[in-house]
Amino acid sequence: MRSTWMGMGWVAAAALVVGGCGKSDVKTVAGDGSSTVFLISEAVAEGFHEVAPEVRVTVGVSGTGGGFKKFCAGETDFQDASRPIKPTEVELCQKSGVEYIELPIAYDGIAIVVNPQNDWAREITREELKKLWAPEAQKTILRWNQLREGWPDRPIALFGAGVDSGTYDYFTEAIVGKEHSSRGDYTSSEDDNVIVRGVAADPGALGFFGFAYYEENKDKLRALPVDGGKGPVAPSVASIGDGSYFPLSRPLFLYVAKKAMERPEMQAFMAFYLDQAPAFSREVGYIPLPDEAYPLAKARLDKRITGSLFGGKGSQVGVSIKDLLARESAQ
Repeated sequence: MRSTWMGMGWVAAAALVVGGCGKSDVKTVAGDGSSTVFLISEAVAEGFHEVAPEVRVTVGVSGTGGGFKKFCAGETDFQDASRPIKPTEVELCQKSGVEYIELPIAYDGIAIVVNPQNDWAREITREELKKLWAPEAQKTILRWNQLREGWPDRPIALFGAGVDSGTYDYFTEAIVGKEHSSRGDYTSSEDDNVIVRGVAADPGALGFFGFAYYEENKDKLRALPVDGGKGPVAPSVASIGDGSYFPLSRPLFLYVAKKAMERPEMQAFMAFYLDQAPAFSREVGYIPLPDEAYPLAKARLDKRITGSLFGGKGSQVGVSIKDLLARESAQ
């Protein structure tokens, strides 16, 4: 069944938007935020353009943190986020009077990647990752043999998400135990392609980023299975979807400005987005939510339920989106 908005299917909603636009009256929908979620939003925007060509959807890539600065200032209509909103951002939105609707849209896993010429590391533990990435590792843990006996005495070149990235926030919470806490002596970037190129060029490198970027570049990289306490598990559609790729499986989000939902073009775009999210998420390498989760997310949008299911506390590890949404719908 097609998603509906105020009783209209998205096809009808899009037709209404287009019908109300002249060629010189182009409507605009603006988004920004996570480079991880960008892949989904970009695909949705392109698909929406086919049914509503008179609506221009722009999607920037400032990272989750950078995007929230724009979103909470009222500069964008929706925000791509690879972690839930955190307290400083809640406060910023409150100060600006921006009410938001939080929508989970897909699952992702953070892949730990090495160069294919790395012939010693076949898996890695959560404890070893913490030893490598914790703040006290800076200028101290610099060689592979410092992580595990038997690994070679050669330098580790580290690459990872930039500090404005939701991927960075979730990774540090899941591995180090505190969001936004890590060593600083690594090559960081909001552009995941920089990480791909860096790890692909150095046999001693290790990096982390979203699973979809690994899937796009697995001819250049190798993903390490991660042992979160129950044995090593490789990132895959199945292991991320069922949560067994622990602790590096996570949900992805859209935050939608409540005021923006007063505009017909935004209503049509969001109806299309939630209707098509499973297909486009799968297309770009992510894992759709369970089927029953999307109607619950649509109900959250239809009812204009504002605030965060996560209490505005930022990254949280091992949380079931389906259970959170069902708990809310039962209230």
